[in-house]
Amino acid sequence: MKRSWQCGTIQLDFQMPEKSDLSYIGEDNQKHRPVVIHRAAYGSVDRFIGILIEHFTGAFPLWIAPVQVNLLPVSDKYIDYALQVKQMLEGKGIRTEVDDRSEKLGYKIREAQLEKLPYMFVLGENEKNSGTVSVRKRGAGDLGAKEPAEIIQALEEEIRAKKH
Repeated sequence: MKRSWQCGTIQLDFQMPEKSDLSYIGEDNQKHRPVVIHRAAYGSVDRFIGILIEHFTGAFPLWIAPVQVNLLPVSDKYIDYALQVKQMLEGKGIRTEVDDRSEKLGYKIREAQLEKLPYMFVLGENEKNSGTVSVRKRGAGDLGAKEPAEIIQALEEEIRAKKH
C-alpha cells in the first residue's frame, strides 16, 4: 500500500520534565532540567499487529493464522467425529476450532471464508465412515477427501516452509 509505518520509537521528551518540575544538580552545582528518554514499546506491538493484518488483508498464511483449520460438521451427528479430528490436529500443534453451531453447512463455509481461514475440513457421513476429511483451502477451493494423517503431514510441511 506504499505507506510508511512507525513501529518502536525512542523519544526525547522535553515536556514531561517541565510539567513534573523535574530537576537535578549538575557538576556545576546548579539546578538543571533533565531530558527524559523513553521508548514506546507497547504501542509498537499494536502497530506491528496492525501492519501484519493490513499487509495480509486479514488472510494470514497458514503458519501465522490464529486459527489454521476450521472443522465444519455437517450436522450435530458429526460433532464427536470433528472433536476426534480436532484432537489429532492439536496433537500436532495445529490451531483448530470446531464450528458446532446448528447452522447449514453453506452458512458455515461462507462464515469461514469471510474470516479468511486458511483451511476448512467438512465432516459428514461419508467422511466419518471412511475416516477422512473433506478439505477446502482458501483460494484453492475443494481439495477432496483426505485421510487425517495425510493432510496433517501436508499442513506441517506448509507451516515449516512458511509459505505465503
